[in-house]
Amino acid sequence: MNISAAQVKELRERSGAGMLDCKNALIETNGDVEKAIDLLREKGLSKAAKKSGRIAAEGLVDAYIHGGRIGVLIEVNSETDFVAKTDEFKQFVRDMAMQVAAASPKYVSKEEVPAEEVEREKEVLMQQVVNEGKPEHVASKIVEGRLEKFYEQICLLEQPFIKEPSVKVNELLNEKIAKIGENIKIRRFVRFEVGEGLEKKEENFAEEVAKQMGM
Repeated sequence: MNISAAQVKELRERSGAGMLDCKNALIETNGDVEKAIDLLREKGLSKAAKKSGRIAAEGLVDAYIHGGRIGVLIEVNSETDFVAKTDEFKQFVRDMAMQVAAASPKYVSKEEVPAEEVEREKEVLMQQVVNEGKPEHVASKIVEGRLEKFYEQICLLEQPFIKEPSVKVNELLNEKIAKIGENIKIRRFVRFEVGEGLEKKEENFAEEVAKQMGM
């Protein structure tokens, strides 16, 4: 099939891999950019994938307060203090703080989710599938698909980026790693919301944060 220069350019920017590698990956995946990114990572050709194993011990801690109602502290690491001081890195950290404020994740990544929480969710999802009368031979696949939505709700890296919902946070992170040339790691965050855990009037703070970002 014909692969356009625009497709190659997009894949190259998002993966950091070489032009020929990007073109070959797109040919192998019939022009599917998302599958091509996965293929490059599997082959170890993505610069972001190569850099992700390097130690990142510098970085920034940023605070974001929304209207005195939501507060977020987040730590994002880089390999060098030089990168941590750049405007691009600072903006990324701020975007991640606002992401946490708006989308309220509980964990950074899938790997942080306790196994018992995952198993509990699987049981609930399986019961839902059974109640819906789905055939047994497809039940597990349906549960796995719905489990991805579960991760999307609670894991920062799996969430759609609030400024550009077509891009997941982990994809944005890989773009930054490839562009900046250093490993970047979202290490941890804490989120506070006034009255959290208390009975209160339902308010859409995520919508407020999105509006503040001009969305």
